[in-house]
Amino acid sequence: MAKTVCIVGTMDTKGIEFSFIKSQIESSDVSTCVVNTGILGEPQLTPDISADEVAQAGGSSLKALRDEGDRGNSVAVMAQGAATLIAEKHAAGEIDGIISLGGSAGTTIGTTAMQALPVGVPKIMVSTLASGDTSPYVQSKDISMMYSVVDIAGINRLSRQILANAAGAIVGMVNAETPEAADDKPLIAATMFGVTTPCVTKAREILEAAGYEVLVFHATGTGGRAMEDLVKGGFLAGVLDVTTTELADELVGGILSAGPERLEAAGQASLPQVIAPGALDMVNFGPPDTVPEKFSERHFYQHNPTVTLMRTTSEETAELGKIMAHKLNEAKGPTTVLIPTQGVSGIDKTGQPFDSPEARDAWRKNLTAHIGDNVTVIEMDAHINDDEFATRLAETLLDSLK
Repeated sequence: MAKTVCIVGTMDTKGIEFSFIKSQIESSDVSTCVVNTGILGEPQLTPDISADEVAQAGGSSLKALRDEGDRGNSVAVMAQGAATLIAEKHAAGEIDGIISLGGSAGTTIGTTAMQALPVGVPKIMVSTLASGDTSPYVQSKDISMMYSVVDIAGINRLSRQILANAAGAIVGMVNAETPEAADDKPLIAATMFGVTTPCVTKAREILEAAGYEVLVFHATGTGGRAMEDLVKGGFLAGVLDVTTTELADELVGGILSAGPERLEAAGQASLPQVIAPGALDMVNFGPPDTVPEKFSERHFYQHNPTVTLMRTTSEETAELGKIMAHKLNEAKGPTTVLIPTQGVSGIDKTGQPFDSPEARDAWRKNLTAHIGDNVTVIEMDAHINDDEFATRLAETLLDSLK
């Protein structure tokens, strides 16, 4: 069956360039579905989905956006509308991949639509911004960013080659067949930091010996979001959420937050999950001169020249205990919290710089005070990186998976 590529973008201002992309794709016997997100004028390329349809899906109308004249709001509405419609088309089996091109507004709209699609769906964004920090556009999805080199303003000798490459890439991606491995195993996600590596490594070995494949995510904000996107996509059998440190960055204001919904996806999906307070002793910043002035009197540890760690206080860990309890109380599947009373990271134990029994106890007391009957809580007189704690984590998850 022929594949279909969704082409999304501003057909009023970039219609010539999108027409070239469309012709290149269709010359390879791949169909297209053109989505117009431009509101300024009439489309230079006739779309399959009009700008007014996109605006309505985004909660407005083309006339209202034109009358309002607010560029920022127009981009937000069209981005949301495109994401909604394109996700619906993919769910209906009507598109197999997506491509877009543009500057700042076009990149925002195009990648917002791409983020609404599951991991594994081919996604290519040709952008004038692709040589800089692309993290706001890629986030936790497998979006391929291609730098346009020149501005997207007509077809010339250079842009013709770049856009042809992009069209060829999306054609190749949608036509590529992913080989099925005969020994594919059920997937488990685990979260890790350098300071929880011994724990996760030991637990991973036990889970793998039991017949599971373990995907390890670095708890850097993006890592937590990527893991939870896989949960939502139905890829996982269970979650070993050892390193919940991203919650501390979200609460206190560090640079590695995974957003306010972290620790919710597995529960909503009814997946078995085992949770530990890994690295809740720290909030992450960049080099020392990037730490906000308001934290100047706090306790710091220089992890390396580009990473500065700040010790969470007892008040902060108490609040984290309450936050985690409320999130886990909503879980629909088997949920267990394991508490290592001797420390939650490689630098939170006797003789190490972040050792604080008071902060650990504040988290434990507030978690247990607010946790519901649907969550099992197990306390162990151990450090998070002790073999016996890691073994208990893995065995508890294996029991839940049964």
